[in-house]
Parts: sequence; structure tokens; C-alpha cells
Amino acid sequence: MNNISPKMQNQLAMLQQIQQQLQTILQQKAQYEMAVREAKRAEEEISDAADDAVMYMTVGTVMLQKKKADVSAKLTEKVETLELRIKSLEKQEKMLQSKFEQMQAQLKAAFEGKGAPTAA
Repeated sequence: MNNISPKMQNQLAMLQQIQQQLQTILQQKAQYEMAVREAKRAEEEISDAADDAVMYMTVGTVMLQKKKADVSAKLTEKVETLELRIKSLEKQEKMLQSKFEQMQAQLKAAFEGKGAPTAA
């Protein structure tokens, strides 16, 4: 059974590559989802603050004093952008998952066909 055709070896390699791509997408999606949760938590904290409360925002390595409305707007924009990225990753995930399942079924059929006795 170790005698796998080059075509099947290529398909196995492609299957592994798709699986790695799926794992990468899932990791990115998890990071974006965590960033959305953090931004929403910050939005909640800001909403409880007085309109004239002193607020700071980090810009790179610098922290700047900003108005509550500006900080709130930036957080809202950040959440919207991250949610769009998550939706994009979900589309990629579904496409790759479908491709993975299809290729997996083809390989399974090929292996089962190879192992079955052939009629003379």
C-alpha cells in the first residue's frame, strides 16, 4: 500500500496545504475576534464616562489626549473594519473547507479504489 501514485502524492500535498491555509485563517479570525471584543469593551467603558472626561489614545508609541467623541468614533471604526475582515476570512474559510472536503473525498475514493481487487 506504500506504492502511492505521483498523482495521489500531489493531491495529498495539496490537501495538507489547504489544511495549513485553513489553520492560518482560523488563527487570524481568532485574533480579529479578540480585537473586536477588546474594542467593544473599551466602547462600553467610554460610554459610561462623562463627555468632558480626559481620555488618551495610543498612536504608535505615543499617547495623545483626545476628546471622548474622537475616541469613540475611532473605536467604532476599528470594530467595523475588524468585522469586515472577519467576514472576509469566514468566506475564505468556507471556500477552503469545501475544497478540503471535496479533495478528501476524492482521495478516499482513490485509496479505496486502489485497494479493491480488479476484475480480470
